[in-house]
Amino acid sequence: MAQNTTIPINVGVVLDLDFPLGKIGLSCINMALSDFYASHSNYNTRLVLHTRDSARNVVVAADAALDLIKNVEVQAIIGLESSMQANFVIDLGDQAQVPIISFSATSPSLRGSYFFRIAQNDSSQVRAIGALIQAFGWREAVPVSIDNEFGEGLIPYLTTALQKVGARIPYWSVISSKATDDQIEAELYKLMSMQTRVFIVHLSPSLGSRFFAKAKDIGMMEEGNVWITTNGMANSFSTSSSSVDIDNMQGVLGLKTYVPNTKELENFRARWQTKFQQDNPTILNVKLDAFGLWAYDAAWALALAVEKVGGTNFSFQKMNSSHNSTDLGSLEVSQGGPELVRELSSTRFRGISGDFSLINGQLQSSTFQVVNVNDNGERGIGYWTPQNGLVRNIISTRNTNRYSTSNASLGHIIWPGDTTSAPRGWQINPKGTIKILVPVKAEFEEFVTVRHDFRSTNTTTFSGYCIEVFKAVIEALPYTVPYEFYPFANPNGQSAGTYDDLIYQVFIGNFDAAVGDITIRANRSLYVDFTLPFTESGISMVVPLKGNDGGKNTWVFLKPLTWDLWVTIGCFFIFIGFVVWFLEHRINEDFRGPPHHQIGTSFWFAFSTMVFAHRERVVSNLGRFVVIIWCFVVLVLTQSYTASLSSILTIQQLQPIVADVNLLLKNGDNVGYQAHSFIYGILRQLGFQDDKLKTYNSAEELDKLFQNGNENGGISAAFHETPYMKLFLAAYCLKYTLVEPTFKTDGFAFVFQKGSLLTRDVSTAITQVHEGDQMKAIEDRWFKKTASCSNPNTANSYDTLSLESFWGLFIVAGVASSLALLIFAAMFLYEHSHILTCVDSKASFWTRIRQVLRAYDQQDKTWHAYKKSRKEDGVHGIAAVESSPNTNCLCLRRPSRSSKPNEIEPEIVLEEQQGTTSTQHSDLNPNAIELTSIT
Repeated sequence: MAQNTTIPINVGVVLDLDFPLGKIGLSCINMALSDFYASHSNYNTRLVLHTRDSARNVVVAADAALDLIKNVEVQAIIGLESSMQANFVIDLGDQAQVPIISFSATSPSLRGSYFFRIAQNDSSQVRAIGALIQAFGWREAVPVSIDNEFGEGLIPYLTTALQKVGARIPYWSVISSKATDDQIEAELYKLMSMQTRVFIVHLSPSLGSRFFAKAKDIGMMEEGNVWITTNGMANSFSTSSSSVDIDNMQGVLGLKTYVPNTKELENFRARWQTKFQQDNPTILNVKLDAFGLWAYDAAWALALAVEKVGGTNFSFQKMNSSHNSTDLGSLEVSQGGPELVRELSSTRFRGISGDFSLINGQLQSSTFQVVNVNDNGERGIGYWTPQNGLVRNIISTRNTNRYSTSNASLGHIIWPGDTTSAPRGWQINPKGTIKILVPVKAEFEEFVTVRHDFRSTNTTTFSGYCIEVFKAVIEALPYTVPYEFYPFANPNGQSAGTYDDLIYQVFIGNFDAAVGDITIRANRSLYVDFTLPFTESGISMVVPLKGNDGGKNTWVFLKPLTWDLWVTIGCFFIFIGFVVWFLEHRINEDFRGPPHHQIGTSFWFAFSTMVFAHRERVVSNLGRFVVIIWCFVVLVLTQSYTASLSSILTIQQLQPIVADVNLLLKNGDNVGYQAHSFIYGILRQLGFQDDKLKTYNSAEELDKLFQNGNENGGISAAFHETPYMKLFLAAYCLKYTLVEPTFKTDGFAFVFQKGSLLTRDVSTAITQVHEGDQMKAIEDRWFKKTASCSNPNTANSYDTLSLESFWGLFIVAGVASSLALLIFAAMFLYEHSHILTCVDSKASFWTRIRQVLRAYDQQDKTWHAYKKSRKEDGVHGIAAVESSPNTNCLCLRRPSRSSKPNEIEPEIVLEEQQGTTSTQHSDLNPNAIELTSIT
């Protein structure tokens, strides 16, 4: 009765029923519909499957799909295992408005309004591949793909992903789907001849198995090679029904679709295994892969969408606008197709392969497991997710957003050749020793020297600064690089051309590299790769020196110190004078008196410490503390000043005769440059005429041009790259000087063929050599200074003393003085706190501040030094009364206690704050007067 009330909906299934993947897919589709309607028995619709065999043929698959649409009027088609089959049928679905659902067509180039991919798009794994390449620092990778829709669709996305991680594709290997073993072997030999040893294999399981079998036969599965397979092959590693033979793939890395393992999935696997074995008894030990799970979820999603649409709109209508009599032109259009597409696009549920959701007809599933093929199977070593990159455990990183591209995030890997050391990813030279070209030159031989011995040994020796640096850099590499030098010379031993000609030989591949004093230039970088420079950069100007007797300068006494140091010293003299006055004013007669006298005394005292001629006594301990520290600072400053001034007055100062290129142009002076150098073009651009340009070929010729002078056909300045000029000055430092780089250029570097993988490692090694002592030792050997240049007593310049040299002293003096001020202020305020806290006073806060200042200005007669001097003068028993006008409170200052219990303090200090002073007790408020002692 239930079957009589349901609405049958025709659905086509196009699969290769003689191929394991087709049988697995059909079995999963049938189980999905059985499970769906068992759990949704109240639904009104029922999918009725109409199965066709594609026979692994694109034309047969397209004909089967056309028959199902035209004659059976199916509302959807599931299957189409390959991307080539799907590419043909997608147009049929768009024209007839019939959804085409594939669970194994993964090419990213497949697009259609009625096409649904219930599988991972191949483009979703390129970021994971890029992360692996980046994790191991490989700079190049060669993709190997099949020559069809499946293979070609991935390459544009893979190229972009590798570029983002700093890697490139030097070659793309394409294998025909009908390639013979000999053709595969020929392509493998071509790969073997390349430097790159990282290969990304994107082949079908059957073709990939043949490819790896041949790779093993010719020795490309040995140590040093890296093989990464996409999920097209990796998903089949654990499926015994697959044609993949993993015995030939030991050490291969693979990206495999990650499917969360759940109890529902385990139960389904067990049920499916039993069912499939019953239906296919001849296929033994088969395992369910991701494609089968996607087939199950695809059928479930279609049944759910059809139920939402209902059964009333599923009919076909012939389009009146078509007048074509062919089968394609006479196709009728499904009326329920558009609504079914909308429902499929919005379908969401938890499938056995994970969360099911479609965006733009694509399954949103992009997590991959990284597996390593060893022994008889695969071994998981980590995962890749779009949020976290490479991770060891996918569960522990769900709450983090850190993206990792470190190989430490992966587990233990066994590479081809049964090694655990990560391959370098490239070989130095498939032919063996790399050939290095060296320029032959007659000038500045300290950089490069080539000697030919044609008579006795018929050998060539190579030496010089550049050669020795190159050898040190090669030794610093973490691997051995066999190399051999070749002179860039004619049979007679003379140079074979310019440096551009030398670089061209590397560009066309006659040589692998070039070593010498070769400057990095933009036009050269178009054809070859340069390492990091190993010398200083820039074009410098060398000019003669002229004497300048510093002792004849009127203001020479100011030169030892910089202006900021002079200002700081002056400010500190004033500050120290104020501090000493503040500490001594109340207790020292030398710092009292009229204001102008006090100011003069303070300045006199402070500045007289400069020559230690201060006569005023300092009686307070805090004052003595400040003066002692300041005297030490002054001592250091004066000694340093004296030494620097002596140097200026006794040593003759040498100055360049000209320091500006524009002045050379204005005066019309002659300038020099090395013959055949690119400096000529730069000088011409600056405005120098040819008659003002002189050439030289050696340091001796340059010195002679300078000696002749501008008037006698010589030069006033010379231009060359900074390393050459520093070599020149190593011998002539007393006669010439180097002006800072006038023009910005790169320094000397080593040259390699474009795209050479040695370039990066050699650049890293150059940095390592520079950081150590080895580079300095090489420079000392080749750029030896003359005895006069090496003698520090012949230095032609002096160092002006700056504030940075004495900043620590000023900090100590400033902190000590400030601390003394704070201690004194705290003691004084504590002693006179009754003025600020008097309860009966109605005076304002500022009035009390003024009273405190008046109290400070008065002489402290309780100070022991003062009392001592008064006793010596015979003055005793004088009462000191402080008057504070404009207040209504009479307060007594806290008396000082006698040091002995029985000693009577002779002084009584009263403060009457009514504007008058009284010593009669009867006129005072008894509560406002405290007697310190009564005899």
